[in-house]
Amino acid sequence: MVDLSLPELAVIAVVALLVLGPNRLPGAARTAGALVRRMQRSWAGLRADIERELAADELKRELRQSAQELDVDALRDDLARTRRRIENDLSLSRDDSAPPAGDAAPSDTTTDPASDGRS
Repeated sequence: MVDLSLPELAVIAVVALLVLGPNRLPGAARTAGALVRRMQRSWAGLRADIERELAADELKRELRQSAQELDVDALRDDLARTRRRIENDLSLSRDDSAPPAGDAAPSDTTTDPASDGRS
């Protein structure tokens, strides 16, 4: 806060003794000490309030980031489920369009009317 060296404090004490006199100096010193302590407590309280606010802001920021990550994870899971459903539907539709196993598959060979086996 205030950085005073020993010679500076001695000068202040001598000036205070000369201005206030020996009778009022002890009371003035107590009052000054009480004021300094009150200022230090106020400063410490203000500092603690600021640190709490900064910690709360950091916590809010981390919570927002976690929520965004959770949203991304939820979307990824939803996409994976949708993909599996589509793949299952496609495989089921392929199975439905395939002929039964006991039936012969129709041949894909087409006969040319011009070549009806006569050469």
